[in-house]
Amino acid sequence: MKNKFSKILALMISSSALMFLNCTSDDSVEKEDSTPIETQERWFTVAGAKMGQDGTPGDGNGGTVVYSVSKTNAQNPDYEITAYDNGFAVHSQRTARLQSSEDSKTLFNIQYTGVDGGQLDKYQVLGGSSFGYLKGANASQYVGNSPRWAKLFDGDKFGVAVNVVAPTANNSNNSELPFKYYRGMATVLTLDLQNTSIKNYKNYELPLTEQEELAGHHIFRLDSPVLNKAGNKLIIGTWMRQTNPLTGKNEFVNGRLGTKSVVVDYPSLDNPTIITSQVDNGDTSGYRSFNAFVASDGNIYQATQRGTLGSHILKIGQNNQYDNSYVFSLDAALGVTGSYVDAWRYAGNGIAYVMYTYSGTEQGFVARVDLNAKTATQVALPYEADLNFGQYQGFVVDGDEVYITVTPVGKDGNIYILNSKTGTVTKGAKLKNKPGNHYIGIF
Repeated sequence: MKNKFSKILALMISSSALMFLNCTSDDSVEKEDSTPIETQERWFTVAGAKMGQDGTPGDGNGGTVVYSVSKTNAQNPDYEITAYDNGFAVHSQRTARLQSSEDSKTLFNIQYTGVDGGQLDKYQVLGGSSFGYLKGANASQYVGNSPRWAKLFDGDKFGVAVNVVAPTANNSNNSELPFKYYRGMATVLTLDLQNTSIKNYKNYELPLTEQEELAGHHIFRLDSPVLNKAGNKLIIGTWMRQTNPLTGKNEFVNGRLGTKSVVVDYPSLDNPTIITSQVDNGDTSGYRSFNAFVASDGNIYQATQRGTLGSHILKIGQNNQYDNSYVFSLDAALGVTGSYVDAWRYAGNGIAYVMYTYSGTEQGFVARVDLNAKTATQVALPYEADLNFGQYQGFVVDGDEVYITVTPVGKDGNIYILNSKTGTVTKGAKLKNKPGNHYIGIF
């Protein structure tokens, strides 16, 4: 792991690092170890979430550490990864929102909360605990210090951060006016990932129908933007809420609305519209991971959460509207009640892998999903009661193989390699854990 490159190769990497660290005028360089490790393979970076001081096991509030290994070592069940002892601490007061470049050589993160919340950071992956660090633009003045964001699948060019200011009543400053709606100002912002800078942003309110708003329904949160196949529209997931106009309490009085997403023009970010699915009533915001993907057929598939019907996978056609003829209930496919998608990843050819839980348990499970056949099969893994994917973020899709990290809170686990074509499962490197911690992804 600690072999050095030849002088020529080291010079090439040093030059590359110099270019990386000089792509903005506000550079701030930090390196725990700038010695690159030799490998001809792609990097696999595991991320571990630390328990907060005096916190609850599995809360992830103590920050995030990362550690990179070669593909050969990631696949080796005899190889041990000790990220909590030897890893690099990513800059973020709470759990980092990490995403990776397609070639695995760069990690991106927007710091979540704290004095630097909203700051876009960029890390050059050098192997092991070696990471070159670039401090980029801070978007907090536009999207707050706790923004939701996603890297677009556009060759690592851009990411999108989103936020909604806490919704307020139209008559909150004048009780003599009749109540009409709760709304918060939304912001959609594009990030230039190559130059770690802000590219564009727009602000607007997102009104629902008059009837929906009079009942107190509103968009509480935006998250998980995805770029459509044509590259001209962003589909942004929503978390819906109803505030009772009579009591001011957040409660669904007469049931939830149909599932909604926001569509805006891209790259202008203009012309926001709201589309509604009649298939489910859950939210489409996800949590810490991508929640929508453009599949091989050119359509977008999007998971739901927090509804009353269990999670669904919804289909958005290339006309940027929900296809209500496509009904894929994970409850029905898995034979459970109250399924809930924690995280998922499209693997190709209509196959995806879903991390989920369901009513009556907090334990996490993994299923192989066929979006075309609308079927789901639980993956054979060593499940334990302390296995929880609620904070899970990172999957690696490498050809037909999907890599995931599986560690119960406070217990050792492994990388697992799932073959999306055959459905086979292979145990990879061992992940050494610490009390209260768990691994939340691989990049």
